[in-house]
Amino acid sequence: MSDDSQQPIVVKRIKKGGAGGHGGAWKIAYADFVTAMMAFFLLMWLLGSTTKGDLKGIADHFQTPLLVALFGGSGAGDASSVIQGGGEDLTRSHGQVKRGEVEAPTKRINLQALKADFERIEKGRLEGLQAELEALIEANPALQQFKNQLLIDITAEGLRIQIVDEHNRPMFDSASSEPRPYARQILRAIGPLLNKVENRIALAGHTDATPFVGGDRGFGNWELSTNRANASRHELVIGGLQDSKVIRVTGYASTVLFDQAQPTNPINRRISIVVLNKRTEEAILGDGKEITAAAALESFPPGQSAPAAPALPGR
Repeated sequence: MSDDSQQPIVVKRIKKGGAGGHGGAWKIAYADFVTAMMAFFLLMWLLGSTTKGDLKGIADHFQTPLLVALFGGSGAGDASSVIQGGGEDLTRSHGQVKRGEVEAPTKRINLQALKADFERIEKGRLEGLQAELEALIEANPALQQFKNQLLIDITAEGLRIQIVDEHNRPMFDSASSEPRPYARQILRAIGPLLNKVENRIALAGHTDATPFVGGDRGFGNWELSTNRANASRHELVIGGLQDSKVIRVTGYASTVLFDQAQPTNPINRRISIVVLNKRTEEAILGDGKEITAAAALESFPPGQSAPAAPALPGR
């Protein structure tokens, strides 16, 4: 028997441990993941349900914790916040207490008082414009001679400027909507001053009560007063008035007399220019939502000549 047959046979067995996946480590990782997701959703819920003042206070606390803790800060939170800040949260109507102060009753905005203040300020601006117009008339020799024909006052609608006819000095020729040269001068001098306030403008034409001869042709005092109002608008714009400021051009014929005791008095033939207050402007624009500042000339587009009227006794 050879020597090789005497050597023992050695069998090596390698013992392998259990796979990591079959242990419990994954359960810990999963639990950590679930905890993190729960914390995330809680954070999102808190952010969605917390007021802006509280959020600002929390942000300020983490940015400069010592400063906020000692002095507070503008908008840092309200009195009900866990982290007290020094500012006010304008989104809340209660709970706003500044450091060192006693909580006061809730303050409510008085809309009526604000409206009254606005109207008072607006009236002051219109009165200032009235003073400028009167000063212009006194300083301009060309306008001073027409002082008696210029009537300026404050009405419920705003500042009213009326240019009236005198017996021997009418603004327009008889039965015509073409302004006289001095009427053009007056209107063009007034135009630039009306740009000094943001208020819109309304123009109205008036006649006296004398019937317009030739009414059977479909042209009467209504058409004449409207044409004269629009011709006056045209002269104001030539003088420098912004065309977009005009929101209404109307003719009243003889329905609104200046001198009701004498319906045929020449003073009834007039042009009214009203610098509207905000309340009247909103009332006009509210009647029709389609009306805009650029398209409120009603009957006549800019530059269009008025219909020809018969040369008969006019108002």
